Amino acid sequence: MEYSDVAICLFSALLHAGWNAAVKANRHPAQAMTAQMVLGAVMVLPGFWWTGLPAAAAWPWIAASTAVNMVTVLALLRAYELGGFGSVYPVVRAVAVLLVVPFAALIAGDRLSLGAIGGVLIMAVALGVLAFDASRDKVVPLAALGWTLAAGAGTAVYILCDARGVRAGGDALSYGFTVSITNAAAMCWRQRALGSPVALVAGVWKTAVPTAVAALVSYLLILWVWGHAPIAPSAALRDTSAVFAIVIAVVFLKEIFTRLRIVAVLLAAAAVPLLRLG
Repeated sequence: MEYSDVAICLFSALLHAGWNAAVKANRHPAQAMTAQMVLGAVMVLPGFWWTGLPAAAAWPWIAASTAVNMVTVLALLRAYELGGFGSVYPVVRAVAVLLVVPFAALIAGDRLSLGAIGGVLIMAVALGVLAFDASRDKVVPLAALGWTLAAGAGTAVYILCDARGVRAGGDALSYGFTVSITNAAAMCWRQRALGSPVALVAGVWKTAVPTAVAALVSYLLILWVWGHAPIAPSAALRDTSAVFAIVIAVVFLKEIFTRLRIVAVLLAAAAVPLLRLG
């Protein structure tokens, strides 16, 4: 991976951590998530004047990504309800990191160096340490663990779908714009009991606008990287979002920077140069 790819992955991770924390902090996470996706879809519409639609070869991957992403989001929201953000989010990302390596080799033909594989494993351990630190003072319900593992597996699958789709489509922007719209449409249908898209946005638009911008930019950036760089190490780099979430909590929310969190941050930092070898 080029140094520019590493920097883009890390910036994407920072944005991903920010918008996830904002959604979870909302009193109505499902509404906040749906509103963010709707606004993101509206924002990308003018972009089609420049990009056009993706190539035909990308559409099966778009359909698969949308379906898997919907299942993943619903599993994630359910896991948040039962287990809490701090223990669920890192485990989801860790499971995804571990599964992407064999999936990428099987589906996309990506082969990693031993150093890059080591970096992926170290990143997974760092995320596991964060999850343990968040959950050690309380028992995580078995149901929460089940939904968390499901969300992690779903995340790995849609990462592969998006990586293959953007390569088949040939353009990260047109692919990302299209998936943003299909995801929003699917989420609105799934959450139709909460009201119309306009009603959903009206209630939380002040927070939904910045989260939509952050989510959209984060997604487009990582799609651009997946279009040419190895999938597993770039996905693992993006999953430093869990580490950024801890830093955000400590700096802005004045949470305690425990010893285990320090260990996790150091492990993640050690993994970055190894992941570049991917």
